Amino acid sequence: MNALTVVVILVVVVMLIVAALSIRVVFQYQRGVLFRLGRVVAVRQPGLNFIIPVIDELKRVSMRIVTMPIQSQGIITRDNVSVDISAVAYFRVIDAQKSVVVIENVYAAIDQIAQTTLRKVVGQHTLDQTLSETDAINADIRTILDTTTLEWGVEVTLVELKDIQLPDGMKRAMARQAEAEREKRAKIIAAEGESLAAAALGEASDTMVAHPLALQLRNLQTLVELGVDKNTTVVFPAPLMSAISDIGGFFARETAAASTTGQASATGSTPTVDGAVDSSHEWSMNQSAVPTKVTG
Repeated sequence: MNALTVVVILVVVVMLIVAALSIRVVFQYQRGVLFRLGRVVAVRQPGLNFIIPVIDELKRVSMRIVTMPIQSQGIITRDNVSVDISAVAYFRVIDAQKSVVVIENVYAAIDQIAQTTLRKVVGQHTLDQTLSETDAINADIRTILDTTTLEWGVEVTLVELKDIQLPDGMKRAMARQAEAEREKRAKIIAAEGESLAAAALGEASDTMVAHPLALQLRNLQTLVELGVDKNTTVVFPAPLMSAISDIGGFFARETAAASTTGQASATGSTPTVDGAVDSSHEWSMNQSAVPTKVTG
C-alpha cells in the first residue's frame, strides 16, 4: 500500500511537471512561432497554447509599434555643408515567422540600415532643401527602408528628422541673409507707400489748382494745428513769389500816390488818394500770401 501511494504521488508530480512545461500563454500583442525539432510548424495566436515538452519550442514575437531613435549622423550635403542630423523611426513586425527565421536581430539591423539610409538621402539634397523639404526627405527614407525591411517581415510606419545641427558660421550667415531679406521687404513696402502718397498728393494739387482758395484754407488749418503745441516760434512758409510781386506793386502805387500828392501841394489843389486807398485794400486782401511768423 505504501509503494502504491508513492507511485501515485510520483505520477501526479510528473503530470504536473509535464503540464507546466506544455502550457504557454501568448498575449494579445504577441504571436508565437512554434518550432518542432528545429523546424517551423505553425504560428500560434494569442491565448492558451500547448506544446510538446523538449520537442517543441515557442518563440514569442511582439507585434507592437517600436520607437527607435536614430543617433546623430555627421552628413555633408550636396552643396558641401557639414551638418549633424538625428532622426526617429517607427516600425512594427507584420510577419512573425520571417522576423524570427530570416534575420537574427531585427532591431539592430533596422538601426544600422536607418543610419546609412539617413546619410544617403540627406547627402543628395542641398542645405536649403534639407531645412525646407523635410517631408519629402522623410518619405524617401521610409520608402528605402520599407524596400529592405519587408523581406524581414517588418514594416516602417514613420520616419521623422528630429534635430538638425548647423555650424556656427552657417548660423551667422543665415541670420544675415534673413536680416537682409527683411530689410528688402521693408524698403519695398516703403517705396509702395511713397508711390501711393505721391499719387494722392498729385490729385490734391489738381484740386487746389482748380480751387485756389483751398490752398489758403489748408494753410490756415496748418497754422491751427501748429498752435495746439504751444510752440514759442513757428515759421510758416507761404507763396513767396506772389507775395513779392504784390509788395512791389503796393510800393509802386504808394510812390505814384506820393508823387501825385506832392504835385497837388505845389499847385494848391486837393490830392486824390483813391488809388492809395484801393492799393491798401488790395494789400490787406493778399496778406495771407506773405511768409508768416507766429510767436507764442
